[in-house]
Amino acid sequence: MLELTNKLDKLLTPSILVIGDMAIDEMVYGTTDRMSREAPVLILRHYKTRIILGGASNAAHNISTLNNGKVSVIGVYGDDYYAPILLNTFKEANVNTEYMIQDSNRATTVKTRISGSCSQSVTQQIVRIDRETIEPVSSTTEEKIIEQMEKAIPLHDAVILSDYNIGLLTDKIIKKAIELCKKYNKIIVVDAQKDLERYQEVTSMTPNQPDTEKAVGFFIKDEETLKKAGKELLTKTNSESALITLGGDGMALFEKNGSYTKIPVFNKTDVFDVTGAGDTVVAAYTLALAAGFSKKDAAYIGNLAASIVIRYFGCATTTIDILKSAIINMNKNTDTIKK
Repeated sequence: MLELTNKLDKLLTPSILVIGDMAIDEMVYGTTDRMSREAPVLILRHYKTRIILGGASNAAHNISTLNNGKVSVIGVYGDDYYAPILLNTFKEANVNTEYMIQDSNRATTVKTRISGSCSQSVTQQIVRIDRETIEPVSSTTEEKIIEQMEKAIPLHDAVILSDYNIGLLTDKIIKKAIELCKKYNKIIVVDAQKDLERYQEVTSMTPNQPDTEKAVGFFIKDEETLKKAGKELLTKTNSESALITLGGDGMALFEKNGSYTKIPVFNKTDVFDVTGAGDTVVAAYTLALAAGFSKKDAAYIGNLAASIVIRYFGCATTTIDILKSAIINMNKNTDTIKK
């Protein structure tokens, strides 16, 4: 890993386009010390609300902090209270929104997490409220998205399709995105939660273990079944490669040429919250591929980035300087252990 340190500045160069289910996470915090007289529920005294980019938006935010804002998004937002909040949060994160599309028949996707604490407890999530339209986008909106892709894809070095099953990535949009990326010789990486076979002949995909198991039809129990699953996934999708994330067991990279690389977890002791870690992986991995790194080195960079953001609560991001420091510290710790 140490030899990658001086090469990480290459991540500043490529521009990335994220197409997918854009969302915001609304984090509401409060304290409580009594029950309501109206019903057997806690009364929460609000003291803070944080707005964080979530869903496909989080992948874009991760890219922005790594390459100083060379990232654009194509997604849909509604005509509602949260629409300007989403756009403004993108602006604050230095993400280009010129290709975003408004659809008044859809809700701006928002995941509200309400957390509370009292004098003798840590903060805990009490309830989550989802505001979303999960039906596929209308044919009219679908055509508008395709028009924006035709404008944007030629201007970017790589494309991420981030599918949270909230209706944006229809079969027609997926097919057109892949077609345009092939036409303009662009890298295209898929981060989807299910129906992986819909994504054919892409540069790479980054499914987790459960989603991989759904795609191949059997459980990954050991090294043998892992290798079998990786090979079958490549066969089913005709993809050049697949980076399967395995939680506490790290990652496994499978390439069409038969190459297999197992990547261990870089940080097992400081895990606080894995929310959004998959977005970090696909962001750093795609950016590294677009910067000319090999798939293996790109996978190591994606793994390292994820090991950093899981130390923080909620969807978090990292920077090139933090990546460099992490590599140097890992090398020092390894030298200490050897001594």
